Amino acid sequence: MKVYITGIAGFIGYHTAMKFAENGWEVYGCDNFNSMIYDSELKYVRSELLRCEYGIDNPNIDITKPYPINVYLNKIKPDLIIHLAAHPGVRVSMDHAEDYITNNILGTQNVIKVAESIGVNNVIYASTSCVMHGHPLPWNEYQHLGPHLSPYGYTKATNESQFYVSKIKNAVGLRFFTVYGPWGRPDMALFTFTKNILEGKPIEVNNNGDMKRDFTYVDDIVQGIWLVANNMTERDIYCIGNGRQVELMDFIKCIENELGIEAEKIFKPRHPADAKETWSDTTKLQALGYSPTTPVEEGVKNFVKWYRSYYNANS
Repeated sequence: MKVYITGIAGFIGYHTAMKFAENGWEVYGCDNFNSMIYDSELKYVRSELLRCEYGIDNPNIDITKPYPINVYLNKIKPDLIIHLAAHPGVRVSMDHAEDYITNNILGTQNVIKVAESIGVNNVIYASTSCVMHGHPLPWNEYQHLGPHLSPYGYTKATNESQFYVSKIKNAVGLRFFTVYGPWGRPDMALFTFTKNILEGKPIEVNNNGDMKRDFTYVDDIVQGIWLVANNMTERDIYCIGNGRQVELMDFIKCIENELGIEAEKIFKPRHPADAKETWSDTTKLQALGYSPTTPVEEGVKNFVKWYRSYYNANS
């Protein structure tokens, strides 16, 4: 079986590629290695590890340009496409709406077009929890979308519509909830908090710390992707989170405990692109066998261990 992963050098793409390779799939993929959200060095290192450890080559392909992605997918003719390529980040999107529209919407349409043209019947694509903002918690797949707080949110909601009206037989969307873990994104809270605390710098705590997130460890996310890949259906959506809320201040305390350092905190108002709370109802995915197993204390411990090793940050 062949799988093609867009955004393969990204955080979730990297872990997903390893999972499928370890289970005997032929894994292919692409990334454009952009530095829109964070420095691309980490993407190149992930890509090199996939090449050296699993023999997976990851050509530099920009999905916003139709020709390269068309050539590669026509050559490979995968059984499954996992479409993860996107500009993430709600806050950055507030000042870069056009970039998000180009990359997330037009780029996705290019992937859909070539998948339709070569007869790929199975596509899993990334959506996000924030498309359900404004509904009572916990959020589930049956709630209407919006209102959106950011261009990132509405581009991912648009992706769901794009795949819904596509000619792809089985197109399944996954609404991810605050994914974290080793090799994670440097723009996210766990990474920036850990970095600043170790460097003796203050951390910024939004909404004066009055926030809750459904933090989901990356291995649990990949477990969900794997289950969906083996249970493909037509036009489906799944919420994929840990199914538990964690107070932001408790999350920070976990980081402090692992580092053995109390953070200097600067309390700030809520950013307009941020939801105050997120919380997933994973009942639908549980029917496929989904069972997240990583508590936030263990997940933070694993991340801090990786961070210290990767950056030689043992202070």
